Amino acid sequence: MDSSAAPSQAPHRAGFACFVGRPNAGKSTLTNALVGTKVAITSNRPQTTRHTVRGIVHRPDAQLVLVDTPGLHKPRTLLGERLNDVVRTTWAEVDVIGFCLPADQKLGPGDRFIAGELAGIKKTPKVAIVTKTDLVDSKTLAEQLIAIQKLGEELGIEWREIIPVSAVGDKQVGLLADLLVPMLPESPPLYPEGDLTDEPEQVMVAELIREAALEGVRDELPHSIAVVVEEMLPREDRPKDKPLLDIHANVYIERPSQKGIIIGPKGARLKEVGMKSRKHIERLLGTPVYLDLHVKVAKDWQRDPKQLRKLGF
Repeated sequence: MDSSAAPSQAPHRAGFACFVGRPNAGKSTLTNALVGTKVAITSNRPQTTRHTVRGIVHRPDAQLVLVDTPGLHKPRTLLGERLNDVVRTTWAEVDVIGFCLPADQKLGPGDRFIAGELAGIKKTPKVAIVTKTDLVDSKTLAEQLIAIQKLGEELGIEWREIIPVSAVGDKQVGLLADLLVPMLPESPPLYPEGDLTDEPEQVMVAELIREAALEGVRDELPHSIAVVVEEMLPREDRPKDKPLLDIHANVYIERPSQKGIIIGPKGARLKEVGMKSRKHIERLLGTPVYLDLHVKVAKDWQRDPKQLRKLGF
């Protein structure tokens, strides 16, 4: 066979990969690093991803669609149970699973719980990804790699690869994509070239507002915030070269006492949330935005099926 013709003969691959791991294992940050833009929200609080945000990595030979699931955890509320169901459904439908384990934390019961669940999913190839390697020295990293290998042996999981990465330092992120691509089925691209995510814009805007609202809030609030974008409309009577998008959104909390925390003294906190999220939203949508934010109380929404439905869960 003429070897010069070989490269063009390589079949195009396309498929879905999902990153799993306990909350705060670096899944969203890794998704963003691979896609090269901010699609999944990242926050240093656990449990911030609630939607299956898909990031899409376009390459000449392949298209890798990343499905970002919420962290799997032992559920305490109805919302927690729904999130876990979302995770299991996702795992059964993807072509490859990346199990994220932070380099700076010893394997714990949470990791074992997830690994146990993974062991039950036989057909899907699994890759162990050691995240946050920029936070440890080489000895600690080596110990973690051995621990993960052992965990796989104990539970009967055959890791296709064990790969250390640092999304923050951009170390090995490209290599990770190289390793995941061959595990995808042969297929034409599943999404158009320019797409980075198939999340509806409204959902992404809500997530960006929620991320800004989570920053710097006292620890009692992380789960109590939900954001619903009521409408996004281009402002009428604007000249073509100076468009403005009006976005009206509600920030929901569970108790009246939390209102003051979000709004802040003389509304300063809410104003800050508006300014921060507006910048990110303008970057995402590529257009100037007028953001109208209101804080509302949806009593104990995490435990109430009717409220959960209304807030999109």
